[in-house]
Amino acid sequence: MTDTTLKTITLTVPGMGSDHCAGIVRKTLERFHGVNGIQTNIASHRVSVTIEDDGPDGEALRRAVEGAGYDVAAVSSQAESDGEADAEIEEAYLGLARKRLLIAAIPTTLIMILMIPHMFWQPIPGYLLIVVILAFPVVFLFGGAATHKASWRSLKNGTFNMDVLISMGSLPPYLIGLAGFVYPMTSFVEMAATITTFHLLGRYLEALAKGRASQAIRRLLTLGAKTARVERAGEEVEVSVKELAPGDIMIVRPGDKVPTDGEVIEGESHLDESLATGESVPVYKSAGDSVIGATLNKEGRLRVKATRVGGDTFLAQVIRLIDQAQGSRVPIQEFADRMTGRFVPVVILIALASLVAWLLAPDALRPILDWGATFLPWVNPDAATPVLAILAAIAVLVIACPCALGLATPTALMVGSGIGAERGILIRSGEAIQTFKDIKVIVLDKTGTITRGEPKLTDVVTAKGVDEAHLLNLATSVENASEHPIARAIVDGARERDVTPGDVTGFRSTGARGVSGKVGNETVLIGNRRLLDEEGVSGLDALDDTMQALEDKGRTVVIVAADGKALGLVAVADTLKQDSVEAIRGMHKLGLHVVMITGDNERAARAVADEVGIDEVQAGVLPEGKVDAIRALQEKYGNHVAMVGDGINDAPALKQANVGIAIGAGADVAIEAADVTLVRGELTGVVEAMHLSRTTFDKIVQNLLWASIYNMAAIPIAAVGLLHPMIGVVAMTASSLSVIGNSLLLKRRFARTRTTGDAS
Repeated sequence: MTDTTLKTITLTVPGMGSDHCAGIVRKTLERFHGVNGIQTNIASHRVSVTIEDDGPDGEALRRAVEGAGYDVAAVSSQAESDGEADAEIEEAYLGLARKRLLIAAIPTTLIMILMIPHMFWQPIPGYLLIVVILAFPVVFLFGGAATHKASWRSLKNGTFNMDVLISMGSLPPYLIGLAGFVYPMTSFVEMAATITTFHLLGRYLEALAKGRASQAIRRLLTLGAKTARVERAGEEVEVSVKELAPGDIMIVRPGDKVPTDGEVIEGESHLDESLATGESVPVYKSAGDSVIGATLNKEGRLRVKATRVGGDTFLAQVIRLIDQAQGSRVPIQEFADRMTGRFVPVVILIALASLVAWLLAPDALRPILDWGATFLPWVNPDAATPVLAILAAIAVLVIACPCALGLATPTALMVGSGIGAERGILIRSGEAIQTFKDIKVIVLDKTGTITRGEPKLTDVVTAKGVDEAHLLNLATSVENASEHPIARAIVDGARERDVTPGDVTGFRSTGARGVSGKVGNETVLIGNRRLLDEEGVSGLDALDDTMQALEDKGRTVVIVAADGKALGLVAVADTLKQDSVEAIRGMHKLGLHVVMITGDNERAARAVADEVGIDEVQAGVLPEGKVDAIRALQEKYGNHVAMVGDGINDAPALKQANVGIAIGAGADVAIEAADVTLVRGELTGVVEAMHLSRTTFDKIVQNLLWASIYNMAAIPIAAVGLLHPMIGVVAMTASSLSVIGNSLLLKRRFARTRTTGDAS
């Protein structure tokens, strides 16, 4: 059995403007043999199709999508977005929508100018012929041609898109209006032109609004540098970023963007990393530090070795992750999908039923019009029955709008993912957003999550009569010869206190118990109590109480002795991150039960937990035991457990949790490892991510409720004749725009919840 090779073909479909449209495109492509997976992204109007060896080619996919009623602007053989190409296609689509609107609006405006005096003041000779001529290009040519073409292709392919309703709402009125040349009756031609024009206005306004919703993602797509200065054969040359390879040495001048991810090998400067972390304060970088592509060098000249290029860079991973989020499904959306999948055929049946009901039983329906005429100026109970029947049927067709339902989820995800990207919060999927809002228990790893993950010198305690600087000089001189993390912490801490290590001779390490050596004329021994007892060091009893108190605080304590006499204690500890206390306070404010799971001993773990205010501690848990610990919490609290870890060592536990949160810093974070990634590496990001998930989900629910209530209320009103079709088409447009507008308000709501802490 041979392995199946998969390839990805991406189609850009500018008219795929809602989840309803995306559903039709997905169903069309699912019919092909060899299609392994389909992901739609409404924000970028792209469809990525994963295909097996014997699957269709790009042209076959194009023909299928166009057969379903949607034009395909581009077909490419890669899944990832080209920011410049996407922007050009989007701008071209917006320009075409604007052009169609203007061409339709001019004759429609003339029709309205003629219609008002003709209806209310003075009949215009040849009025019907004039409006028929003016409306023809609007309904059949420059304005409505694309809509009718899409409707025909959709019906021929067995699908029903929004264009079908618009065609059925505009073509019949125009054709019925032609009967006025041979039979005296109300003209519907004006209505046909108006419906078409307002439909085009709605398309244009939706394109503008969705452009605003996806601004953050557009910025990410175009942030990267276009060229790089690299060292080639001893000279500096400028090349395209696409030509960079790992190992290239790049020259980054002040004011330049870093061309790609790399490591500083020479120079020092401050870099603006706000695009990655949301942090506005520039970050100091020097030799050995990693840098992120597209970040801005503020002042110093840097030589940087490229480490990751192309699709492996941090920015590319972020864009890929946001693409996944925007193309993902939120479980609550399944309700809307079931509705929109059957929506258009049901609306057509309701419109036909309304037409038949008015023709067969007008006397039963006219009392409703009599009542409505008392407060609705457009209702005319005295109109002929065929006129009322046609008005009701057309009103049902144009007021029904599955687009509002289809836009409910993707626009909120679009805005939410953009806000997250700006704040260094990357949420992989809509499902994670819905799950995250219900989390009751948050599990934290200790090292690297609550603490910095780097031991630091915290305490220096001297015996009576001993100078602290002398003790530190002896300790640092010996420890400087060791590579142990505790030794490095002592040396670095001493240097911060302006103590420089001296020369050491006869250095010796006794494994995990301590080190020794000769500094000047003094024989120095540094280690634990057991080692110093064995060596017969005196004066240890006087330090016991202090040593016990430090260890109770979670410190690692070593004793420093010289020439057989204890000089004092040096303590190191993995210190708390600056924001840990604030973050856990924020978690409690959100009603979360906070649990710390660590491999450290109970005493050290409890010391950290008490300092930051953690509710529950599980100490001495090995990495493989964390999965079982998560399972136990899930059984106790239901499936409402989130785990925060470094995204690498804690990967199994992150996967087991209902929501896995990877916390890291810049390019070093494994952003593919969890449901949520906090790029900045600060624990307060967990609280922000919770606020973002709750506010985004709230907007999704609000959008779905509004769109559902709107359609359920509007269609019956239209069916009984209380809604004029021209008002209906305006209301249809307004409903879609209201959903987009509500999603855009998410940014303001998120800012408020971050300030007040109210995420309910």
